[in-house]
Amino acid sequence: MSFAPHVRIVEVGPRDGLQNEKTIVPVDVKVALIEALADAGLTSIEVGSFVSPKWVPQMADSAEVLARIRNRAGVRYTVLTPNLEGFDRALACNVQEVALFASASQSFSQRNINCSIEDSLARFVPIMDKARHHKVRVRGYVSCVLGCPYEGEVPAVAVARVASRLFEMGCYEISLGDTIGIGTPTKARSLIERVAADVPMDRLALHFHDTYGQALANIYACLELGVSVIDSAVAGLGGCPYAAGASGNVATEDVVYMLEGMGVKTGIDLSLLGLAGQVISRHLQRMPASKVSRALMARGL
Repeated sequence: MSFAPHVRIVEVGPRDGLQNEKTIVPVDVKVALIEALADAGLTSIEVGSFVSPKWVPQMADSAEVLARIRNRAGVRYTVLTPNLEGFDRALACNVQEVALFASASQSFSQRNINCSIEDSLARFVPIMDKARHHKVRVRGYVSCVLGCPYEGEVPAVAVARVASRLFEMGCYEISLGDTIGIGTPTKARSLIERVAADVPMDRLALHFHDTYGQALANIYACLELGVSVIDSAVAGLGGCPYAAGASGNVATEDVVYMLEGMGVKTGIDLSLLGLAGQVISRHLQRMPASKVSRALMARGL
């Protein structure tokens, strides 16, 4: 079996991982987490979100986080910008990369951002224009690609339609999100095959939550097709504020352990990564969701 020799991990813990936490995580803790992740070798880190503080109060301090992290050569620091106002706020912080999100499910789009899929895509046009003008890279997310909490199964053709629209608009990469974590390997593989008919495989990324414990198996099935970018969250942090019951993202430690064991390089130091996950988990007063991290802790590592 042939896999990509190197996989880029997009660390989403500081944003997607923390956004659902009820207790506000201090800026110092967020900055320390981001620095620890960079120390471990992560080169793509989602550090915050310029959404309305009313809806996601955990991300209200994203501008301060950006101001305090140490920008390192070769590390991308991304923020989520759901609308033009959010993009302008991010631009004022001199960001080099932002992310946009759309849903493959009409019901989820209405419940999440109170508009249809078409309207959400239309909102992105002025953002893409401004991003091109300011030379800001844009990454696109598609949520609910393997199922919706309101509609159930989402047709792969609907996912491909949204993904291709984002790609045509100018998103350099499209991350496909199993928001509620219900996918299984054959379904995940079929989805990627369908979307890759419209968006080049090397522009696709996986963003799988682990609600039913299938995320690693789903990732493996897609790696066989040539996918080489995976979103994950240290210590398995996360959830979705608009999808009740959705558990955290697949744990970065678990993904790195699996990939390195397969001979696929990530450039990440697993020991330092595990330590970063343990530190943030202690702050949140719980054990890491990562099984690899727990194994390392049991061995005193």
